[in-house]
Amino acid sequence: MLISFQSIDHLIDTQFQRFISLEPHTVHLWGIELGTSLQCLDRCLGWLNEAERDRATRLVREQDRQHYVLAHGGLRAVLSQYLGISPSAVILARTEAGKPFLKIDGPRHSALTFNLSHAHTRALIAITKSQEVGIDLEWVRPEVEITKLSERYFAPSEHAAIMQATEGQRATIFFRHWVAKEALLKAQGIGLRGLSDCEVVLVRDKFNGEIRTRLGSQFTEPLQVRLLACGEGWEGAVAAQDLEILRQGR
Repeated sequence: MLISFQSIDHLIDTQFQRFISLEPHTVHLWGIELGTSLQCLDRCLGWLNEAERDRATRLVREQDRQHYVLAHGGLRAVLSQYLGISPSAVILARTEAGKPFLKIDGPRHSALTFNLSHAHTRALIAITKSQEVGIDLEWVRPEVEITKLSERYFAPSEHAAIMQATEGQRATIFFRHWVAKEALLKAQGIGLRGLSDCEVVLVRDKFNGEIRTRLGSQFTEPLQVRLLACGEGWEGAVAAQDLEILRQGR
């Protein structure tokens, strides 16, 4: 699926009173460009909770702090359109495993589920309901030590697929595997410790259809994963139990 990325300034200016309906078996995907004005940055910062503000403060680089604030403020702006409330009224909490969820009426979880990934100047958000979802977005960086990382953390078949690619394509193939695996891990909520517990077999340059997977004992749910076309130099993937319908969020 081809993803287009809209300016966060446009997203923040959207009328939050509107309500977006989410059909069964559907995952909505939102691509966001994080470049923005200081006014937009201040608005997003005002929507974050104390833990998020503290996390942003601890980031060393100013650009990283701004992107964190904008991505998490953008998440609230998106969620508000499904809830029919202001972004400032969106309350997020985390499970014991650290996965964020919508908090409503005390300890109960909302049927609406989501996941956020942000990298460099972009963010990618997945929204669905009554199922867990994971998403990952990566900027392809050739300087990454691809051989060492794939040999240490990937399955032998994944490492072999990367090393069989031409030198100029290895970074792309590495990150294509990475986003698929990371999306699966985030959907299950088990973090990077499960990298070696899932194996993906990718069909090169194919963004439609399912990817073959082998999920280990840490995965308690059957999951599907699909690659997303995010533009040259970017790789993305989404994972959930049901990916029957993928739609661009607007």
